[in-house]
Amino acid sequence: MPIYEYRCSHCAEKFEKFVRSSAAAAEVECPKCHSSEVKKVFSVFGTSGFSTASSSLDSVSASSCNTGGG
Repeated sequence: MPIYEYRCSHCAEKFEKFVRSSAAAAEVECPKCHSSEVKKVFSVFGTSGFSTASSSLDSVSASSCNTGGG
């Protein structure tokens, strides 16, 4: 289930929303002023955090595979 970031056109509130389908995306409203005039914004978290997280996961995965059994 994707998480999208939105910004309200009325009050400029920025918020995240779990969206299950394209029909649900059309029904997103601002949690602060309840306006339905919201726009999806570019999420920096989704693009910049990937390379750091994957390299950390690679090193964790590699070290956890060494069970020392024999």
